[in-house]
Amino acid sequence: MTLLEWLIPWELSPTLLLMFFAGGWLFFRGTRVHKVSVSRQALFWAGMVILYLSMHTRIDYYAERMFFIHRLQHLVLHHLGPLLIMGAYPGQVMRAGLPMAWRLRLRSFCRSTPGQLVQTVLTHRIFVPFLFVILVVGFLLPVVQFYAMLDWRLYRIMNWSVVISGFMYWNLILDRRPSPPAVLSPLGRVISPIVTMVPQVAVGIVITFTQHDLYPIFDLCGRAIPGISALTDQAIGGLTMWVLAAFVEVFGVLFALQTYMRLSSRNRLSAWSRPASPPGPPTLSAAS
Repeated sequence: MTLLEWLIPWELSPTLLLMFFAGGWLFFRGTRVHKVSVSRQALFWAGMVILYLSMHTRIDYYAERMFFIHRLQHLVLHHLGPLLIMGAYPGQVMRAGLPMAWRLRLRSFCRSTPGQLVQTVLTHRIFVPFLFVILVVGFLLPVVQFYAMLDWRLYRIMNWSVVISGFMYWNLILDRRPSPPAVLSPLGRVISPIVTMVPQVAVGIVITFTQHDLYPIFDLCGRAIPGISALTDQAIGGLTMWVLAAFVEVFGVLFALQTYMRLSSRNRLSAWSRPASPPGPPTLSAAS
């Protein structure tokens, strides 16, 4: 199979193409307004490329027919792709890429009551991490996975939902500001990836060591790689979730820890998240 044949979409999605071209166009226009470092631009375009390759090429065919490739695809959609893009801090750049009239409308919407409600939901410190985990674990329930892989509409909902929740989550974790204005405190950004990692690792371990086929849908569809048994495919998929996804979460912990230490060194932590100072020597009051 030639490279061009690999790049041909397995299922053409005009909506996906429109969103990718719009996002890339806005970021490119924004770099003409704001000075964006080469490293940030590299992170953004690397994230865009791997998201596109995972969702809109021949890889999607194999993700529908091999469990471990399906897990690798979701590792990119849920973890790595959104992490790279949000690590480029594209929000301000993409806003600058909008035409002025659209920027003004966006500002007015963000200040309105519906706009504030949308922002609250998209950045809620409890709802967003919960959604991040529940979408991964929920779609791995055998009965849910069975119907999601059979129905193309559910399949697209599954893929798009994990991408969106990934953007929402890493937007919180990679925030470099103190709180407020950041939603999560600097310490909360360190703790959150550890908390979200635990159930994903636990599910990955269960899948890896289960000795019967949890996902017969891949046999029904016809496994794309002959010679790999159902249990081997399942074990590799479980390891992908157990090890590789946890590795990405560890990166989030380290990044958040670096932000915590930087803010601490500048004395910009909120009062409750600042380490307690050791008690000093007693002082005499003015009355004495």
